[in-house]
Amino acid sequence: MKGNEHRSLIVLGTIIVQIGLGTVYTWSLFNQPLVDKYGWSLRSVAITFSILSLALSFSTLFATKLQEKWGIRRLIISAGCLLGIGLILSSFISSLWLLYLLAGIFVGFADGTAYITSLSNLIKWFPEKKGLISGVSVGAYGTGSLLFKYVNGAFINHLGVSTAFLCWGIISIILVAGGAFLIKEAANSENKKMVNNHVEHDYSVKEMLKTKQAYLLFVIFFTACMSGLYLIGIVKDIGVSLAGLNAATASNAVALVAIFNTIGRIILGTLSDHVGRMRVISGTLLVTALAVLTLSYVHLNFPLFFICVAAIAFCFGGNITIFPAIVSDYFGLNNQSKNYSVIYQGFGIGAISGSLIAAALGGFMPTFKFIAVLCLISFIITLAIKAPGKEPGLKWKGLRKHIHHARPHTR
Repeated sequence: MKGNEHRSLIVLGTIIVQIGLGTVYTWSLFNQPLVDKYGWSLRSVAITFSILSLALSFSTLFATKLQEKWGIRRLIISAGCLLGIGLILSSFISSLWLLYLLAGIFVGFADGTAYITSLSNLIKWFPEKKGLISGVSVGAYGTGSLLFKYVNGAFINHLGVSTAFLCWGIISIILVAGGAFLIKEAANSENKKMVNNHVEHDYSVKEMLKTKQAYLLFVIFFTACMSGLYLIGIVKDIGVSLAGLNAATASNAVALVAIFNTIGRIILGTLSDHVGRMRVISGTLLVTALAVLTLSYVHLNFPLFFICVAAIAFCFGGNITIFPAIVSDYFGLNNQSKNYSVIYQGFGIGAISGSLIAAALGGFMPTFKFIAVLCLISFIITLAIKAPGKEPGLKWKGLRKHIHHARPHTR
């Protein structure tokens, strides 16, 4: 019982940390108030979140090495303080470049560092329920975004944007650093047996990069992230332009996205433990493709628009929840954090690719069709991909080799 209570506290601490980290996804609330206060262009201010997303993604490459030097608790406390200080100092800035540095690079780097290490650590504590536990952790991250949509909105409306940054920073430090005190570092697993299709061998990053599966998983993850992030980022504009909704009604889609994104993380993460992770990913890619094709070719009304948006958000949430567990299934649990950090670069690249592709292709409609094609290609990959060492034909090749060596040699 003590062991279960101990693990429960680690789950609670990770949830608190992830809620604090997830608050960065309320950034869009700050765009217009910053424009109104400083007279910057909306596009210039909005770039801050792209910088934050890239810094978040890039930081995951170094997070595990920092964890090895400092330990999980000290690292998350430090990351929480850096995140909070970046936001607090943002309340005093008067330059776009300082905004990019503090709210973009500092906050993004701190967020990504604490995100991947706390997530990977929790998965190690629950190797028998990786999908569920990943859903709980990543779901908490989504919950932070949903809750603080109202908290930060109230700060901005009642205190002004600068003071809102100050309050947000203080709360972030309390949540992330406070939650870290309940987290304990998981020991590396010594179990090398094949259980539920889990690999016997813990791949290093170099070993992983020598497999074709690493690159195929990157393509799938990039597709899932780009399609989800692009569509979620422009959901209000789609509602106004394609569904003919007024701005207030279309804005409700933002809350809908946050709700279904969070629900998808928990439901699909749990489901992946029972029906197979790649099967769930196959389903989400197919649903996303159908949803974007509907947005492209069908005359949209109020309910159809919201169904498509909810489906895409639900699938996106599930995809980013299941992938950490897939990486550990394919390449082992002990180096999961390092290996996932490489695959996770698909998130950062996907975050900026949608907008770049839309600019190149000329708007929503051709981009939706491009996304549908990518989803279908990735769907086909999910049907064919197998964990390293389990590809079709390997057993037969091994059997032939065994027969050859066992055959009597004749002169």
